[in-house]
Amino acid sequence: MIVDSHLHFWQLSRGDYLWLTPEFSTLYRDFGPNDIDATLRTCGVESVVVVQAAATEAETHYLFDLARQHPLIAGVVGWTDFEAEDAPQRVASLCRAAQGLLKGLRPMVQDIPDQRWLLRPELDRTFDALVANDLSFDALVAPVHLPALAERLGRHPRLSAVLDHAGKPDIAGGGFEDWAQQIARLASQTDLLCKLSGLLSEAGRSASAASIEPYVAHLFASFGPARIMWGSDWPVLTATADYLHWFDMAKALVERLAAGHQEDVFANNARRFYRLERKSHL
Repeated sequence: MIVDSHLHFWQLSRGDYLWLTPEFSTLYRDFGPNDIDATLRTCGVESVVVVQAAATEAETHYLFDLARQHPLIAGVVGWTDFEAEDAPQRVASLCRAAQGLLKGLRPMVQDIPDQRWLLRPELDRTFDALVANDLSFDALVAPVHLPALAERLGRHPRLSAVLDHAGKPDIAGGGFEDWAQQIARLASQTDLLCKLSGLLSEAGRSASAASIEPYVAHLFASFGPARIMWGSDWPVLTATADYLHWFDMAKALVERLAAGHQEDVFANNARRFYRLERKSHL
């Protein structure tokens, strides 16, 4: 049974997806559970982790509501203002409202101009609150943010953290070397996990398995199969490929690069990291 560790749902009429404008023609529409449920069944996906796509707590509550209506949603990674003076209270309030559905929080670091934003001292209390409330941290960063991420994780050794989309390497631009060095350093110096997701978005529409294999190979060499979890990044994925295409490509790559560890990468690691109950909607 498969766990998709990274999937989004959104409703444009909510009005809080500031990044999502009409120029994103493929993505500029509503995406909900009914749009993907049949495909999940085809792939044998038993549950998904839904990740925030708007920098508002209101959207996080919207995801809680969806999770209560749709059993396939096993957990939510939400959002709160990490810089707010009352951030610890906000985190606790979200946990109470979630009634076990909230598994982690994710600031949209990739959209913040300050490349060292993660190191601001006012964030210390928020990261401490994540640890205190047994929540994970999803790191949505670009390669330029990886040094700051490493330092932040060093300040909070008990923080459970995962790198979204492998740190978004510039695959289309051939940006392997610097990214690879920083990934190796992060993996060796911290307990960070990594999501095998989002790579086709960074590689472009014409990407093949061969074009992303060096990046995936480096992830497994650096993190090992016990610290990597698969995710679709649907529906962002649909700008470059469909769900089945990425699922089949990822299965082939994992079979080649981490033979014998498919269950860990496609299910067990996500279950452990996000503390998911094993259940089936099939």
